[in-house]
Amino acid sequence: MTTERMVTTDALRVLFDPESVAVVGASGNPEKWGYWLASGALAGRHRRTVQLVNRRGGVLDGVPFLPGLASLPVAPEHIVVAVPPPQVRGVVAEGLSIGARCFTVITSGGAGFGTGGGAADAADPADSAADAERGLASLVTAHGARLLGPNCMGVVDTTSELRLSWGDFPSGQVGLVSQSGNLALEIGRLLARAGQGFSRFVSLGNQRDIDAADALDSLIAHDATRVIAAYVEDFRDGRRLARTLAAAHAANKPVLLLTVGRSEASGRAAASHTGALVSARAVVAAVCRDSGALLLDTAGELVDVALCLLAAGARPGSGGPVPGGGAARIAVVGDSGGQGALAADALSASGLEVPALSAATQAAVGAYLPPGGGCGNPVDLAGAGESDIGNYARIARSLLLAGEADATVLTGYFGDYATANPAQAARECDVARELAAAVRESGRTLVVHTMARDTPALAVLRQHGVPVYERIEQAATALAATDRLRRTGLPQPPSPLPIGTAPHRVPDGGYQTVRGLLCSYGMVFPAAEFVSTVEEAADAAHRTGYPLVLKAMGLAHKTEAGGVALGLDDEAALRRAFARMREATGADRYAVEAMARPPYAVELIAGVRRDPAFGPVAMVGIGGVTAELLADTVLAMAPLTPGRARELLLALRHAPLLTGWRGAPAAHLDAAAGALCALARAAVEHPELAELEVNPLLVHPGGAIALDAHGVLA
Repeated sequence: MTTERMVTTDALRVLFDPESVAVVGASGNPEKWGYWLASGALAGRHRRTVQLVNRRGGVLDGVPFLPGLASLPVAPEHIVVAVPPPQVRGVVAEGLSIGARCFTVITSGGAGFGTGGGAADAADPADSAADAERGLASLVTAHGARLLGPNCMGVVDTTSELRLSWGDFPSGQVGLVSQSGNLALEIGRLLARAGQGFSRFVSLGNQRDIDAADALDSLIAHDATRVIAAYVEDFRDGRRLARTLAAAHAANKPVLLLTVGRSEASGRAAASHTGALVSARAVVAAVCRDSGALLLDTAGELVDVALCLLAAGARPGSGGPVPGGGAARIAVVGDSGGQGALAADALSASGLEVPALSAATQAAVGAYLPPGGGCGNPVDLAGAGESDIGNYARIARSLLLAGEADATVLTGYFGDYATANPAQAARECDVARELAAAVRESGRTLVVHTMARDTPALAVLRQHGVPVYERIEQAATALAATDRLRRTGLPQPPSPLPIGTAPHRVPDGGYQTVRGLLCSYGMVFPAAEFVSTVEEAADAAHRTGYPLVLKAMGLAHKTEAGGVALGLDDEAALRRAFARMREATGADRYAVEAMARPPYAVELIAGVRRDPAFGPVAMVGIGGVTAELLADTVLAMAPLTPGRARELLLALRHAPLLTGWRGAPAAHLDAAAGALCALARAAVEHPELAELEVNPLLVHPGGAIALDAHGVLA
């Protein structure tokens, strides 16, 4: 993991608002990257000094290309490098010698950079490239400068008129950090169609110095950024990033995160249940939940949610209080009963409430409806819009000002009148302005779903910050995500990991070893002895007492392999089970363990997996042999506090089984939470274990007892 460093706005000023920029590899050919970088830089030359470098000479927009950095009349603060790989290191070294403080390296192909240390001779080309890139970053940071990239698309700050990238980036209020350049262009186009755009864009590239957390930190402090979007594949120091996400939430800057869903679960499943149940994406989802960020699935969803957040004030908790802290209440106005009903269904399916309207509000709305118009929720216009297009604004205004709903959805035909009758364009635009005025007056959110596209009235709505969606499911998804953010409590950034670790290392992940380890942390197991022969098993059984359990050691999935025999009531049964088990498994070591059968017990699975980016991640779920089938699990970064462990238990879908289902006594949640804390602490303090698992953990009214445990060495 990378070393923690504090990033201030001033530390990255030269990235976003340098006093001088030089583009090395500038070109006059529009087919080349150097052209777009140079022309973008020149667009801000009234604000800063812009110098262009190409050893072959040339000119762009009246600015001559100079042969090298040494020939520049002004030493640049920020240098953009777009030259072939063998030239990159030399350009950077020359830039450092003249005092440059920031480098944006567009060039990919790090193995060609060279390090002066023989990295190019590495047997693996990927290792060679990584070594060369790390060497370049070390060279830059050793001089107190910063590096963006390499292999990035550049950087854009529309507020400082800095455009050092290929492509068009519309101005707006969304700050984007991305490891994919094309995805950034897609998001930009979607935002532009919706009347929005970027405050800043940072293409991370290979993150050899400036990483996602650095870029996100800069957006938290950036006044022009109201919503933060990020696409991250490589989380590097995930715990540091989690703290940054929590800081963004605390600063009222919503973070919308996209990531890939690559999972190693299938490869880990043979090692443990935990590995099968804790995918990479599940970890990211848990981090987002605890840090107050929203994990989304697509670029379109990200843009839809961003528009809704901007309309709602883009602030966690800004949607207004909902009685009892429940889901947001939505009022629906539809041109037809069908559209209104489908909208209500979509909103309800997304977890939102479509409540009945009070008699007073129904009367206010009904004053504008023809006979037969529906005054409930949804409101059925029943032709009221066709008879007078102004009724759209009057009815929406009544619902917004009534204060009975947190947001109002207008679904149907509005925005399309001018398409069929151009003479109505001016009036429809006037109504759009009236709708926007009602939003401002009420302080509530209005969302418009329409069958129209890109008409003058819709342009007016977008200009005034009213979100417009082509499909009702887009509106429902955006409102539901906004509501989730509104209901997010104080973020829970990860607890710090201990500086030291336990003095002894765990030699293996077998049951006997792991059981002893967890007992030392306070976890409770049944009485047991470990044996190799049937005679030793019979002797141990006399001391342990019947009924008992016989387990074969060295198996990750004992039950499936025939390595567990339960409820053995006497020595004869024990001997028969031992013979069958030895034949089925070939094991040479066995556990003879007292049978634990506490009444009203619930089987849980608890585990910790060491994630490459986020470190130890704790998991708890409904356990036993159906753990993977039910997949009812929750995750959090370890270590855990007792309160946090209890929250995880209550977050399970099957949590009612723990709190007293159908009159059964409640399980001992404090004992269960204590067992989770012990497991998490053991895993944190023993980094030699890649995974640590207890399955099942029996939780019952009298306490919690672990029946099996397993570890996987890193």
